[in-house]
Amino acid sequence: MSDLTAAHALLDDFPVVDGHNDLPWALREQVRYDLDRLDIAADQSAHLHTDLARLRSGRVGAQFWSVYVRTDLTGDSAVSATLEQVDVVAQLIARYPDHLVRALTADDMEAARRDGRIASLMGAEGGHSINNSLATLRALHTLGVRYMTLTHNSNIPWADSATDAPACGGLTAFGREVVREMNRVGMLVDLSHVAASTMRAALETTEAPVVFSHSSARAVCDHPRNIPDDVLAALPANGGVAMATFVPKFILPEAVAWTARADENMRAHGLHHLDTTADGMKVQHAFEAANPRPMATASTVADHLDHMREVAGVDHIGIGGDYDGTAFTPAGLEDVTGYPNLIAELLGRGWSTSDLAKLTWQNAVRVLRDAESVAHTLQSHRGPSNATLEQLDG
Repeated sequence: MSDLTAAHALLDDFPVVDGHNDLPWALREQVRYDLDRLDIAADQSAHLHTDLARLRSGRVGAQFWSVYVRTDLTGDSAVSATLEQVDVVAQLIARYPDHLVRALTADDMEAARRDGRIASLMGAEGGHSINNSLATLRALHTLGVRYMTLTHNSNIPWADSATDAPACGGLTAFGREVVREMNRVGMLVDLSHVAASTMRAALETTEAPVVFSHSSARAVCDHPRNIPDDVLAALPANGGVAMATFVPKFILPEAVAWTARADENMRAHGLHHLDTTADGMKVQHAFEAANPRPMATASTVADHLDHMREVAGVDHIGIGGDYDGTAFTPAGLEDVTGYPNLIAELLGRGWSTSDLAKLTWQNAVRVLRDAESVAHTLQSHRGPSNATLEQLDG
């Protein structure tokens, strides 16, 4: 049996839980949520990394759909845009009930696996989405959001981002209160995008396991979006899971400088560097044609996973591809059909089927179940926090 055949067999039993897919934002940017114009029941390979047939081909069993909004949306505008993102996920689930099913709990994920449907969860990306309001945080949880990334690419008043100048030294007092309230309601604290100081402060504060929904190993690729070894080594005590991303500029050292030039080229054309509209992709592909990019591969991702397993342990790793949130993807992992190629690569490196089942399915389900258990305990003796940024941070 070939490694790829064995990978498909394993994934039939333990499909991929992917920690981060930006399809909702792509639908906003490309067609303003007009699902008739970009119907993922049809082949959308010309426009998206994701459609239903390719999710099935890639053996995706559960997806955290990112309800991300850009950081230039602030205040109530960020909240409204996040609600629109939540709404489009609900529309997708209602539109394709034979393929997608709403999932709020670990039990829901297991039920979806038994039914042969893709468990659809949501993760908010960036604390700007709650506009410094713990009540808004709770409302997002009520609507089904099951993790929140504390920052995106820019600092917020209570937390430092990995890709911004340090401002508050990690988490402020209010930032720590956000973490505690997330623990109480059962929302996973996502530490992708945050500064290393924020990672460490969150791990000091949290009473529940954390996740990194789409981050890789800094020791393998020295990018601030990746996880330092001391933080990876802290995950066993915390119970958390680090989900390796596929974004080339975060995983391949040679791609870091190339992508910085590509981003600058986008800005020179008056475009946001994360623009994945037709106009944005035309500019990106023209730049790539004139400046051939260093090519990451499934082997590049496997190098990160090998290191992450060595430092954090096999019980604390997962996968978060970041499809439809990046202009470029690795060879062999071009879109959501690629997961079997990664599993085949890991089989070829001697990973056991039991270890791979943890990577693809079991760790992610377990971390959500553990967060639910912590929330149940905390709610028995602690009520909602109504603290404000002004009260705690002055």
